[in-house]
Amino acid sequence: MENLNINVDGKEYEVRVEETDDGRLLVHCGNDTYEVETATKAAIYETLKKSKAEAGSGTIKSPLPGIIYDIKVKQGQKVKENQSLVTIIAMKMENNITSPKAGTIKEIKVKKNDNVNKGDILVIIA
Repeated sequence: MENLNINVDGKEYEVRVEETDDGRLLVHCGNDTYEVETATKAAIYETLKKSKAEAGSGTIKSPLPGIIYDIKVKQGQKVKENQSLVTIIAMKMENNITSPKAGTIKEIKVKKNDNVNKGDILVIIA
């Protein structure tokens, strides 16, 4: 596993890059995990930048394929930034998906035990 520091829009992120047994590359940033095609610093930067921009929109997407293990919020619930929303099981690891901002849960698009793909919408925050 390799540790890197990445600056995205003036904010510094410490990330860990992990290669799985099946050759996939996972980037761990805080409680979030992203799958990338290549582990260059530029590729990781672009993945994080895109993810942070999408997260600001209130649409929370799955950063990797897996199975919904737990949904920790309910529709209409107020959430804080970095609050846990959903747990996805992937590669026998629990991946905690957190809220990128404070807001109210507008819609939950998944159920427990659903299979999700990378990019599937999990939760919408208003």
